[in-house]
Amino acid sequence: MKKLGLGLCGLLIVGILAGYGVSWFLQQAQSPAERISIVVEEALPDREVQLYFTDPQGLFLRQEARQIPGCDDDRDCIRSLLEELRSGSRQGFLPVLPKQTGILDIEVENDLVRVNFSKHLVDFHPGGSLSELLTVYSLANSLHENFSYLRQLQILIDGELRQTLKGHVRIGQPVYADFSLSRPPLTGPLPESTIDEQSESAEETEDEQISPGH
Repeated sequence: MKKLGLGLCGLLIVGILAGYGVSWFLQQAQSPAERISIVVEEALPDREVQLYFTDPQGLFLRQEARQIPGCDDDRDCIRSLLEELRSGSRQGFLPVLPKQTGILDIEVENDLVRVNFSKHLVDFHPGGSLSELLTVYSLANSLHENFSYLRQLQILIDGELRQTLKGHVRIGQPVYADFSLSRPPLTGPLPESTIDEQSESAEETEDEQISPGH
């Protein structure tokens, strides 16, 4: 009888210990899940930027507001801005970048931004002194307008430094913004005869290169 009592007591102790062990195991299995906290990052608000496109006559730059996604890194915002420029105007202005243009890389160093474009910028650009000039300053002005600390723009094509965009406007050195190109050259549109004369002059001086002013 005494042995039976001892046996039952032993079984009871084993049962209690086993139950405690199972309870402890379940608590440990649940604890990590209870400690996990889900962090939901709030999306940054959109940012309004000012872009510069060519006016319908192709003579000067016109400003157009656009919304881009908010970002923590200015390089992301710069890429979004350039993508909006590439997508073209929504107000009837002329494009400044071919839609085929790839934005390969963006580097920011103090007040200088280097933008590496694909060769499609050159291949699909219409060319010509004024058209090239407006493209270069559309980029420089749009960047400086929205990132005031970026005073200089260096344009690269497929990672290479070129002397001209497409034979006319020099891009071998960094370019500074020039907002004088955002004003009409005259009180009204240029006469057709003047435009024709300029076109003929540009064809005759095809090898002439223009250095953007600093």
